[in-house]
Amino acid sequence: MSQLNALISVHPEIHFGKPCIAGTRITVANVLELLEAGVTHRAIVEEYYPSLTEEQVRACIRYAIQIIHNDEYHFALEKAA
Repeated sequence: MSQLNALISVHPEIHFGKPCIAGTRITVANVLELLEAGVTHRAIVEEYYPSLTEEQVRACIRYAIQIIHNDEYHFALEKAA
């Protein structure tokens, strides 16, 4: 967990408080969108963000998983017709 905290940061002054890769202005969402589009970890580092490491890309995935695990979901049941 502390390693993840060292790789991902949230500061109100950077991208309106959106989670970013620590020390950069690259948002976790930007990296996740590239992954969703089928871009490989290596291509993200080599073609899009050469200042990143593949470990930082993996940290974005771990961060998203952590958010989902820590969130509570409440669903309204639909009434039968």
